[in-house]
Amino acid sequence: MPMPIWWGHINKRFFNPRAVAGGKWPVLVHTGRTSGTTYRTPLDAHPVDGGYLFVLVYGSGADWVRNILAAGSAQLHVEGKQIALTAPRVVGKDEAFLALPAEIARPPKLLRITEFLRMDLAD
Repeated sequence: MPMPIWWGHINKRFFNPRAVAGGKWPVLVHTGRTSGTTYRTPLDAHPVDGGYLFVLVYGSGADWVRNILAAGSAQLHVEGKQIALTAPRVVGKDEAFLALPAEIARPPKLLRITEFLRMDLAD
């Protein structure tokens, strides 16, 4: 896991609510896999051919990732639009880097990020 999980807990409780309220970040809306609660997670959303790619800074074990994989879909709110996403899957960095446009910066090697979430646009 690239980033320590304790930082994720701080992020979830302190920074994420402010980022969602600020309205400047793309927000992924998903449903809790056991609670059924609706969650809003601010993330970098990178458009790729046919969908979006998300960097898994905390790895594929993060709650939001597990929620989306269990549900099979999510909604992305970006630039005033709501985009339905489906078919979530964890992909490796080789596949992710091929999908990302050249002008998008790759995560620093120091972070050792090897997992990404890719989702397709819903029809």
